[in-house]
Amino acid sequence: MSTAQAAQTTPRDPDLVKLLEVFRDELRDLVSKIYFDKTERVVYIEVNKDKILDLAKKLLSLGFDHVKSVTAVDYPQENKLELLVHVGSYLRVIRKYTLIIKSYLDRNDPRVSSLTSVWPSAEFQEREAWEMFGVYFEGHPDLRRLLLPEDFEGKWPMRKDFRIVTRKPGEVEAPWK
Repeated sequence: MSTAQAAQTTPRDPDLVKLLEVFRDELRDLVSKIYFDKTERVVYIEVNKDKILDLAKKLLSLGFDHVKSVTAVDYPQENKLELLVHVGSYLRVIRKYTLIIKSYLDRNDPRVSSLTSVWPSAEFQEREAWEMFGVYFEGHPDLRRLLLPEDFEGKWPMRKDFRIVTRKPGEVEAPWK
């Protein structure tokens, strides 16, 4: 990975400069792109879904010790889901940064390795991403519903093609049917 890929511009924060150098050296065989936002507090790391677990292990060894959230963005026209995993650290020097791991999944079969073996804090977050977007986390210890009824049927509620079935005004379904 070139320096240009590691950062779009040179950051002002010397800690971020060091962090990006470490990432460039330690992650070069795992990731396709690394860049940061203009606030210099969020670092984006793009990775192939097949390398996401290896990346997580490497980030844990570098001090990034917990998952803050897991979500997805639906791109139906491109037939893909963008998986976003927000990762943080409690270590003093790097706790001011949030890493966002980005990986693209096939919308028709969105499967990726669970990160719970590396970061137990991903357990709840992965369940929600499965329930709302249909991302199947292989190796997850307890992939079941959190918010929707257990018998919910239909499309994934956070996907763009999800539609709520409505009844005609005054039409009521009898609860005993």
